[in-house]
Amino acid sequence: MPELPEVETTLRGLKPWLVGATITEVKVRQPALRWPVVDNLPDLLIGQVILCMGRRAKYLRLSLKNGSLLIHLGMSGSLRLLSANEPWRKHDHIEVVVHTGKRIRYHDPRRFGSWSWTFNEHHQLTNLGPEPLSTHFDGNHLYRLGRGRKLPVKNFIMSSEIVVGVGNIYAAESLFRAGIRPDRSAGRISLKRYIALSQHIKAVLRTAIEQGGTTLRDFVDSVGDPGYFKQQLKVYGRHGRPCTVCKAPLKLTRLGQRSTVFCNRCQT
Repeated sequence: MPELPEVETTLRGLKPWLVGATITEVKVRQPALRWPVVDNLPDLLIGQVILCMGRRAKYLRLSLKNGSLLIHLGMSGSLRLLSANEPWRKHDHIEVVVHTGKRIRYHDPRRFGSWSWTFNEHHQLTNLGPEPLSTHFDGNHLYRLGRGRKLPVKNFIMSSEIVVGVGNIYAAESLFRAGIRPDRSAGRISLKRYIALSQHIKAVLRTAIEQGGTTLRDFVDSVGDPGYFKQQLKVYGRHGRPCTVCKAPLKLTRLGQRSTVFCNRCQT
């Protein structure tokens, strides 16, 4: 699944080409996404200027004079910047063309993504925690909300009500760097360790963004290139291989619905 760095990478690739541009054409070939695309999306968008483009959690938001469009890439979605006359591929579902001739095309084999339109506020953005790279997120925030919680810390930091955008890959990597077992209860972690964890979350996400995200099977960035952060993964996807620090075999456990790899020596 595209996580925060992949979505941020997509935003940075598309924003210079779309902000200030007028939408001239919209094609919806497959409206049956996670939630049905509104029937009149072309009528709502054509003729409007894209005033701003930003990211909240794993959502991309295009703000126009009248309303806004919220895009989620789902499990396998991607947005690619194309020139004219690019052939449609299987699983290309939506295309938006601007007056400069540039176009973005939404590709999603599993169709778990969404394109939501509203004239008001998007309900998907309510009750979200702070952005992990913002000043509102730090160790004190995690320590305060973790008090009394028996939830495993990995599940805790992956909760969008605690902090947004810390998905499975980056949670595992941050916990390894902080030396914290992913199955330790959130309420049993000291303030000092939470401060270290918050700093590692920020560092891991920043590095992943700089390197274009993580190479996943389905993910490509806005120009169709894969990310490269996978080369630096310390635990994710390395079950049974030696720890990069102590050389002990990495362990595999399940927390909730997800597999988690960790080092039984380096993480306590």
